[in-house]
Amino acid sequence: MRRPVLAAIVWLFVLSGCGPGTGGETPVSAPGDPAVARAAAPIQSYQVREGSALFRHYCAACHGDEGHGDGLNAYNLDPRPRDLADPAFQKSRSDDDLSALIRTGGGAAGLSTSMPPWGRTLGERRIRNLVAYLRSLEPHAE
Repeated sequence: MRRPVLAAIVWLFVLSGCGPGTGGETPVSAPGDPAVARAAAPIQSYQVREGSALFRHYCAACHGDEGHGDGLNAYNLDPRPRDLADPAFQKSRSDDDLSALIRTGGGAAGLSTSMPPWGRTLGERRIRNLVAYLRSLEPHAE
């Protein structure tokens, strides 16, 4: 009776990845494994995740998927949309400045009138989350 129990314990030990030959390492997953993708993805706050969804819906057509000013509609606009990931631009504007610009649109800030005011559409919480996403944008790789 002891032998089957011992065999089961050894088998569970091997299946857990702690058996002989594993050295206690975590089992290797296939590159397409969703668990690998989740582990590699940076953890983002709720605000940044919601801001990302808002950006894709309202802003990416002009500012581009990564905020570099290269969206599908960018080439139809004069002046072209700003590269929102540019470090110099990021440093030159406070969160309140960016919120006001999103809320009132480009024309109210003396910039391009092609950027509409989003204040009535988005509301304050969503605008703050959109700004949080803008702060997370990565600059162009050199």
